[in-house]
Order: sequence, then C-alpha cells, then structure tokens
Amino acid sequence: MIRTPDQRRLPGAYRFVVRVLRPVLQVLTKRDWRGVANIPAEGGFVVCPNHLSHIDVLILGHFMYDAGRPVYFLGKESVFRVPVVGWIVTRAGQIPVHRGTHRVADAYRSAVAAVRAGKAVGVYPEGTLTRDPDLWPMRGKTGAARIALETRCPVIPVAMWGPNELLAPYTKLPKLLPRKTMGVIAQPPVDLSDLYDAPDRRAAVAEATRRIMASLTNGVEQLRGQVAPVERYDPAHYGESEFGHPDKKAG
Repeated sequence: MIRTPDQRRLPGAYRFVVRVLRPVLQVLTKRDWRGVANIPAEGGFVVCPNHLSHIDVLILGHFMYDAGRPVYFLGKESVFRVPVVGWIVTRAGQIPVHRGTHRVADAYRSAVAAVRAGKAVGVYPEGTLTRDPDLWPMRGKTGAARIALETRCPVIPVAMWGPNELLAPYTKLPKLLPRKTMGVIAQPPVDLSDLYDAPDRRAAVAEATRRIMASLTNGVEQLRGQVAPVERYDPAHYGESEFGHPDKKAG
C-alpha cells in the first residue's frame, strides 16, 4: 500500500533526494514491505529501526516515503560535515547528533520539537550499527524512549532485514546482483501509556527502552523466520567503544 505524501510540505532538498534515489532503489532492489497500516497517517511520532547496514537509512526512507510519512532522521554529526552530502541532509531537515559531547542534548530538543510539529522522527535505538555477530538488534539506548515519554507520541519499531545483504556492515562496495529483497515490517505502536506519569523517571525510560527493543527484535524474527538470542548483545561487555567500528576498543 503506497500513500503519496504531500510534496508541498517537504523541503526542496528532500524532494530532490526522493526524485533521484527512489527510482534507483526501485530498480536495484525487490521489496517485502509489511505493516504499513501501523504507520500513523497524521501527527508526530518516533520511528525506531534496527541498524545493520550503512544503506538501511535509504531503505527505511524509501519505505516511509511510500507509507506517506517521510522520515526525518537523527544522524551522526560527521555526516553533516561531508561535502555536498552534508549540505543536502541539512537542507532536507535532518537532525545532527553530536555523540559523546555536551551538545547531544541539542538533538533531543530538536527531535522533541519535530515530533510536536507533526513529523515522523527516525531514531536508531541501538545508536550505531549492531555489533551482534548474527546482526540481531543489540542493547538499546534511551533516546527514543525519552522523546516518546516527553511528547507522549506513538512509537513505531520498524524492523529490517536485507539491507545487510546489499551492503554488509562496515563495507563500502554493495552487492547489486542478484537483486536483493529489502524486508521491512512496521510493528504496532508500543504501548507506553502506563509510563507517562511514572514517579521514577529513570525506571520508566529503561522499561520503555526494553519494550521498544523487544518489539523491534520481534519484527526482525518475523522477517528472518528465526528466534533471537535470549540475551541481547552489549558492546560494553566486550570492551568495545560505544560508536564506530567494533574493532575500536573503549578508551
């Protein structure tokens, strides 16, 4: 089911990216898209995808555009400094995240404002490409939960499987042939209503994060036809850095 978004509401740079990349993705990939009816037709909300390839941002963008709700991503600040690309993503309304600095709060405030303005805001709850050896969703961070509890907006986990076959994690050369199927499933909204007024905010955020990651993992299980490990992968247990290549050790 394809819902055509109102082009007039999109920044010019966003429209440009859609016109250039959407036809390319339609030619290069096959699509197994499910759960479009779970995407809210109006109002702001948080989209929580798993992260298993540097190209999955394009696949999620394609899915969300065809669901009628173009997504605005929280993305690492370094991308915004790349020549040409940085200019485009900035003018397309994407939101930079200064990871590991005092400015990380700027992204949170911008995301809250975007949700309240009625936008679909994409937040990778893992924070970086999964380090799980089998590419299951790993330990979640709290950003998506905090935005959702602050705005009381819907949270839609969107599971993906297939972008990793097109471009494996931490690689640069895609495997275009044979054409890969991009499996995407939007899960039902995660019910966080009982946590909105919880007296222990930290515990509420932790529980909201747990629910988001559980739903997201369930979606990946559906796409893969497999059961995820009981224990979620935690990079800290292996002395890995929070972000970047997994071979980089925590300082």
